[in-house]
Amino acid sequence: MLRLYHVLLGVILLVVFTPLGFVKYALPYLSSNNQSQPTPGQANAAQNQPQTTSSNSQPNQGNIWKSILGQTSAPAGWRVAACDGNAPLLCVSSNKNILGTVEIGVYPLENQPNFQQMLAKAGIPPSSNVDYQKAQYQNQLATALKLWVADHYSILEKDRRSVYSDRIIFSAQSPQPISVGKLQGIRYRFLGIQQKGGIEEQHLGYVAFDGKALYVITTAFDPGSQTAQFQKLENFQRFEPFLSATVKEVNLPK
Repeated sequence: MLRLYHVLLGVILLVVFTPLGFVKYALPYLSSNNQSQPTPGQANAAQNQPQTTSSNSQPNQGNIWKSILGQTSAPAGWRVAACDGNAPLLCVSSNKNILGTVEIGVYPLENQPNFQQMLAKAGIPPSSNVDYQKAQYQNQLATALKLWVADHYSILEKDRRSVYSDRIIFSAQSPQPISVGKLQGIRYRFLGIQQKGGIEEQHLGYVAFDGKALYVITTAFDPGSQTAQFQKLENFQRFEPFLSATVKEVNLPK
C-alpha cells in the first residue's frame, strides 16, 4: 500500500506542477507513436526523391510531368500519372498501390560540355543557332545522341565492373530511334545478368534534345536504385512497351 500511495502522490504532483506548455509539446509527440506506419507505396514515394545538382539540371519548378504528360498507355487496371510533389517522377500504380516510377531529367546544354563536344563531332557547332527539328540536321543529331548513349554505357559498365567484378555481366543493347513527343530521340536499354542466368538489374532510358536541353527519361528494375525503379521485375517488364507508347505522346518540345 505504501508503494501505491507514493505512485498516486507522484502522479498528482506531476499534474499540478507540470507547465501547460510541456503538455502541449509532449502529448503530440507521445501520440505519434500510436499512428499507423506508412504503406509501402507511401514509403517508396518518400524515398524516391531524386538527388540533382543545380549545375546540371534545371531549378526545381515543380513536377515537369504535370505539364508535358500527354496520352498515356498502360496494362489493363494500371494507372499512369504525374506523382504528387515536386520530384520529376511519373507514378505507375494499380489499385492505388505504386508499382514503380519513371524519372525525367532536364539538362541545359550550357551545363553539358561533353554533349557540346558530341554535337560538334557530329557536325553541329553547339554555339550555332540552328533548328534541330529540320530534316537536314536529323542525321547529325541522331549521331550526337548515339554518342551520348555510348558514353553513358561506358560509364555504367566501368561502374558495374567496380561493384560486381565478374559476378554480373553487363549487357547493353543497341540504341534505337524513337520519337519523344515531337523530338527525335533514342531508346537505350541495358541489363546486369547474373552468372547463373538471372537478371540482377534491367534499365530502360530515352534521351532527346530540343536545341536548349537534354531530356533523359529513365526507369529500371534495380534493387540498388532509390528513384525511377520498379520493385518487381515482372511489373517492369510488363510496363516496358507501354512506356515507349507514353513517351511518344509527351508534349515536347514545350
